[in-house]
Amino acid sequence: MSHITVVVTRKSIEAIDIVSVELASVDGRPLPPFSAGSHIDVHIADGLVRQYSLCNDPSETHRYLIGVLRDPSSRGGSIAVHDRVKEGDTLRISAPKNHFALEHGHAHALLLAGGIGVTPVLCMAERLAVAGAGFSMHYCTRSPERTAFLDRIRKAAFADRVQFHFDTGAPDQKLDLPAVLASSPAGAHLYVCGPKGFIDFVMAGARAAGWSEERLHLEYFGAALQEGLPSDAFEVQIASTGERFAIPAQRTVTEVLAAHGIEIPISCEQGICGTCITRVLEGVPDHRDMYFTEAEKAGNNQFTPCCSRARSPLLVLDI
Repeated sequence: MSHITVVVTRKSIEAIDIVSVELASVDGRPLPPFSAGSHIDVHIADGLVRQYSLCNDPSETHRYLIGVLRDPSSRGGSIAVHDRVKEGDTLRISAPKNHFALEHGHAHALLLAGGIGVTPVLCMAERLAVAGAGFSMHYCTRSPERTAFLDRIRKAAFADRVQFHFDTGAPDQKLDLPAVLASSPAGAHLYVCGPKGFIDFVMAGARAAGWSEERLHLEYFGAALQEGLPSDAFEVQIASTGERFAIPAQRTVTEVLAAHGIEIPISCEQGICGTCITRVLEGVPDHRDMYFTEAEKAGNNQFTPCCSRARSPLLVLDI
């Protein structure tokens, strides 16, 4: 996979436990273009790669801007960004990728953000505003002090289209999802990003209100651990060589293969990003990702080896 070397040109505190990090090319050349909803893989340290959504204007070619929440349950990524990354440091990143793109040409977009999930949603709002498209945005956080980019949004030309909802605020300002859904124009598309609980709440409400699946778009910024699910041992076979490897209950496919010199590109390690998607030639995967749609999972012809397992004794992988 190709990488880009960038320099940290600015690091700013955006809210309690949230920083923004501005990245620019080391040689001053324009960075690869991106669209609203895009993310980049950031190589924070050896073996530590994390995904962050871009939250600056897509028309900018001189910088990328990411927002990072200090997560108390961090596996090392967010704490490293907060405590170790500093202005002047160089980092390796991937080119932008977009699995959460805007569907252009629709009458209205309903944007819903939970916490740090605002990063791609804010980029969407700015892009839609520039394009003169209809949209409304709802931003849910714990309190104003923990609301990233609060001043930036309040000063934006589209500020009158944004409603803030704070857990610490009065009951009448909290998100009334049924009312928001009911007041959206016919044919509107919904875009939601945030923690799993918030996304599940929004998606369940939208489906109950009759919104069709093609009008619902989501992106998780963190996966909840799937506790309690069985993790039986199974085998994987490499189609090109015929080699077989046992996958114990406590280890992932990517871990076992890497230990035998077979590297599958990984990033989030939680089944969110799709970086590690591998084709399955035989066998039935046990999908534990948040990337594939239900229809794609039902196809049983690909899976995310960073977290998913097998329902059959053997998976034959197209490697």
